[in-house]
Order: sequence, then C-alpha cells, then structure tokens
Amino acid sequence: MKILIADDDPVSLRMMERTLQKSGYEVITVDNGREAARELAKADGPRLALVDWMMPELDGPGLCREVRSRQLDSYVYIMLLTSKQLIEDVVMGLEAGADDYLTKPCHPAELKARLHTGQRILELEDKLVDAREKMRFQATHDALTSLWDRGGIFTLLKNELSRSAREKSPVSVLLCDIDHFKRINDAHGHPVGDEVLQMVSARLQERVRPHDGVGRYGGEEFLIVLSGCGAANLAKRAEQLRESICDTPFLTKCGPIPVSISIGAITIEQWDQSLPIEPFLKEVDIALYRAKAAGRNRVSYAETMVAV
Repeated sequence: MKILIADDDPVSLRMMERTLQKSGYEVITVDNGREAARELAKADGPRLALVDWMMPELDGPGLCREVRSRQLDSYVYIMLLTSKQLIEDVVMGLEAGADDYLTKPCHPAELKARLHTGQRILELEDKLVDAREKMRFQATHDALTSLWDRGGIFTLLKNELSRSAREKSPVSVLLCDIDHFKRINDAHGHPVGDEVLQMVSARLQERVRPHDGVGRYGGEEFLIVLSGCGAANLAKRAEQLRESICDTPFLTKCGPIPVSISIGAITIEQWDQSLPIEPFLKEVDIALYRAKAAGRNRVSYAETMVAV
C-alpha cells in the first residue's frame, strides 16, 4: 500500500521512510504541506498519510482540513506526528480531520501498529464500497443478462435526452426483438433460451460505444440508446447491430442456433424537456411491429424523424 510521509526534517523523514519500506509500504516523501496536498489529490495518490504538525506552506492541521474539504473518490487516513502534548492541541488536530496522532519521538513498533489499524479501516471502507456498488448494480440491472433493466434504461434515456437538449444534439433509440424466440424455447427448452438471451445481450453490448446504453426492455426485447447519433448515421448503426446477431449462429449447449432480430428505430431531435418520452417509445414500437410484419430480420424506421 502507498503511504505519504510529509516532514520538513530530512533526518526524521529518512528514518521513517526506511522503517516503512522494510514493512512493505510503497513510500512517497515530501517536505512541505502544500506538496503533500497535491500528492493526496492525485487519482492514484496514497490513502495513508503520515504528516508532521509543523511544516512549511501548509501545516498538518491545515493539510487535514484541505483534504477533508475535497470530494475524493476514496478516503485518506491521516496520522499527525507532533511534539505537542496539550490536550487542546490534540483535540484541534483531530477536529481538523486527522484520524490519529503520535507524539514525537515515536517508537517504530507503535508507528507500524497504528498504521496497520489505519490500513484495516481503509480495507473495511473498500469492502463497504464494493457492497454498495453491487447493490446499486443489482437495483438497476437485469439479473439474467447484466444489462440495464427497464427502469435503468429509461433513466439513462431521460438523462441522454436532457443532455441532448442542453447540447442541441440528437439521440437515436432502437427497440429490438429476437425473432421467433418462442420457437427456441419450445424446441430447446428455457435454459437454452436463457443462453440465447445472454449471448444476444453480450453481442449487442459489444457493438455499441461505451457511452451508449443497452437495456432489457422485457422478455426478448432490448432498448438501445445511441447518444449523439442523428438520422444520417442511424441506418448504418442499426444495420450493424442487426448483422452482428444474424451473421454468426450462437453456440449453445444444444449446438449452434441461428438467431436474428427485428429492429424499430427513431431519431429524436431538439428535445423539449417538458414533453413525455412515451409518444416516442410508441413510435419506435410501431416501427418494430412493421419490421416484424414485413418478414423479420430487418430494420424499420419511424415514418417521421421527430423534431420538437
């Protein structure tokens, strides 16, 4: 684990560096508080900091206050080193945002033990963050396909439309349906049908850009949101998605199964945030119905690209 040591005493700095390197830490050293603040602000900066109270440019309590005032992605555990022993000074340091303190000169064994406590706290925070992110993912994603669920893709669509209104850029929406999916379930069973759903989901996700969105709309239907995609590019993008499914059969545990999708597509231009999105979803649903009625494995576009 990375640790920052901030101390303007070169002898003390070097001694602590050697001690902590022997304990397996990756040590970064600075000799003033302002440089320490810059190191801790980096995206891959240390999450453990050993900070002297008295330093040039920015003292230990000042550094603590600055770090705590920032919205950092991960918590930084800060230990103050001080020769001050009055309870008022200790309280001031802790109230400034320090997590612990040691009185100088400190014993190496005590220093390592206290840092180990800080490391355990950071590991606990990481576990809590991971658990929170898993819960957040489960609340917004489909359990079978790991795509956005219906609520999640609707939220993403609304956010994209709000962004497009601010930036005056288009958003295209595709509603995709697996052709004759019931036949796959009837012929091979629902477990194979689930395999196909997962494989179609993965292939669609691979064919869109990172800032686009793919969600399971329901059953064997998928809603795709193409950010910044106008009518001029929609046909190309939609055909690429369609071909990505039908060009190569899916290798399931029952052998290769040919699969195709039908797509309804629409481009939304100049979005007015006061309008609901349901009429546009109805238009793209009608376009999907036309694609299926015309023989499936094709793309049908809304009769009029919407401009509001």
